[in-house]
Amino acid sequence: MSFLSQRSLNIKPSATLAVAAAALMRKKTGKEVFDLSIGEPDFPMPPYINHGIENALKANKTKYTAVDGILELKEEICLKFKKDNNLAYNPENIIVSTGGKQVLFNAFLSTLNPGDEVIIPAPFWVSYPEMVTLAQGNPIICPMEDHFKLTPEALEKAITPATKWLILNAPSNPTGIVYSAHELEQFAAILVKNPHVWIMSDDIYEHLTYDDIWFKSILNICPELASRTLIINGFSKAFAMTGLRLGYGAGPVELIKSMTKIQSQSTSNASSIVQYAGLTALKGDMSFLTEWRREYQSRRDLCLSIFSKSPKLFVQKPQGAFYIFPRLVGVTDDIQFAVGLLEETGVVVVPGSPFGAPGYFRLSFATSAEILKEACSRIVQYLENRFV
Repeated sequence: MSFLSQRSLNIKPSATLAVAAAALMRKKTGKEVFDLSIGEPDFPMPPYINHGIENALKANKTKYTAVDGILELKEEICLKFKKDNNLAYNPENIIVSTGGKQVLFNAFLSTLNPGDEVIIPAPFWVSYPEMVTLAQGNPIICPMEDHFKLTPEALEKAITPATKWLILNAPSNPTGIVYSAHELEQFAAILVKNPHVWIMSDDIYEHLTYDDIWFKSILNICPELASRTLIINGFSKAFAMTGLRLGYGAGPVELIKSMTKIQSQSTSNASSIVQYAGLTALKGDMSFLTEWRREYQSRRDLCLSIFSKSPKLFVQKPQGAFYIFPRLVGVTDDIQFAVGLLEETGVVVVPGSPFGAPGYFRLSFATSAEILKEACSRIVQYLENRFV
């Protein structure tokens, strides 16, 4: 009998982190590496946020805080929702956690009983189904068509009496899709008819959209769903604060209280200093995002231009986030492709299978144009040489 729990044996390690580890090992041997695997901005954290950290340290803000976050930060998050999303929340509707990942984890542990189902549109972020499994729920993978979007018909078919949550993630990791107001209206109409289904809206990439397409919340479309919607967001993508680990959730008071109770018995509060960094981030001038979006869009278009030359790749233009998710044409094993690509060219991508999309791969364009030009050219060349 294994010493390890069945729970731990049932889940897989993060595919993106495993690929990053393989790239690091290659770097340590002195070999060339073009790492397009990690989903984090290559821009430095905006300098003004440093002042929040410095001031908090000078004021000795290094003690425990309330489990669900300092009041000043929760109040500022409420202002952010009003300003950016036209949504009204009070501090008791907010939880601050050690990254958006912990918000998700708290929510699943707070709500899922054995047999409860969570609808996860595929392709999906690799951690969703594993978190559901850890919480003893059943991940229900809902395949999408080539446009990568959940359809109303597929959603309606996936809902059962056991459904507890629907996860909506747009802009999406790994596809970069963004739902239109009309598409959200169609989802809302179905969800209104199914009052037992809660909505988990992962909005971590809300500020990273392109081509004059802008993020909309399903609560802007259907405010009556607020009583059973949890919004997850954080500071990693919009402020390049990935390593600082700071996220937040907004939802009904009863749910937030339960999530806070779970958090009180795990990590307790998020880092006090990092919370003050988040407070400074939200209070500051976010005009830097205009330049970031412009640069990301330029890099995206560079990759698409190079990939368009290869008949071995079918690529849909992402509307948000900073990923491209090409389909391999005539290549059956995306994992073997990614392994071979790394070994022969030094280019690191993540195979599509862990995202629920065999035959695809994900790359991040959150790196320099020079690296992207060389790496994408190597991908095209590798496909030409190895897959005739």
